[in-house]
Amino acid sequence: MKRNLDVVVISDVHLGTFGCKAQELLAYLQSINPKKIILNGDIMDIWNFKKSYFPESHFQIISYLINLSERGIPIVYITVNHDELLRKFSTMHFGNILLTDKFILKQGDKVAWIFHGDVFDASIQHSKWIAKLGGWGYDKLIQFNYFINKCLEFFGRERYSLSQKIKNSVKKAVKHINDFEQTAAELAIENEYDYVICGHIHQPQMRHVIVEKGSCVYMNSGDWIENLSALECVDGNWSVFYFEEHHDILMQNLEEIKFNYSLDELIVSILNKK
Repeated sequence: MKRNLDVVVISDVHLGTFGCKAQELLAYLQSINPKKIILNGDIMDIWNFKKSYFPESHFQIISYLINLSERGIPIVYITVNHDELLRKFSTMHFGNILLTDKFILKQGDKVAWIFHGDVFDASIQHSKWIAKLGGWGYDKLIQFNYFINKCLEFFGRERYSLSQKIKNSVKKAVKHINDFEQTAAELAIENEYDYVICGHIHQPQMRHVIVEKGSCVYMNSGDWIENLSALECVDGNWSVFYFEEHHDILMQNLEEIKFNYSLDELIVSILNKK
């Protein structure tokens, strides 16, 4: 039975890259019945997009989301750095899909400010080629990590995350994450928001931040490359969902879906809905 959710927030899927866990995301999407879906950036990795690498499972994610929108479920697609080519359509409706660069979610007397967070990244704002090089390097690291984990599994050893190890061991990376979270929270407090929801740093999180001017709840939806996480809201209560905690049962219930149109035809179909 599908779980009923008021809101689900997903970010940093990076469709079109080797590291994307599209099958797992599809299994997750098939397990929930949300009233609203918020895609908080970097869903498609247009920076690293190649038609030579866009597997069926990646195409199925786009198709499944379009199918949900056609069934009346509103989808908010927040455009950011890796899918920046879509920004020229902000703010615009395509049927039940809204393209925008930020979103304000009101629930009763609580207000959530939702944006990706790439605006905090100076390398993206001022030296885009450095950011693109970093994205390419991250994808190569994920490929190498995949090979290592296959070897570890063969010998009955536990899987290992190289990028997570690097993030946790490099002081600058840890400081960047802490600064990112603190900056987002302080801006939200300044603007009197109850919640601030980001993506971008691939670090799932939910914590209460208190400063002299007030307090708010900072949340991050994580990613679908390593953490395989999402933010869920039911009756005003937010939580972080981790796919690995439900891996076996969700993958068992994964349904293969087939669509009778190509990626190009799907894009034309979306554009005709505006």
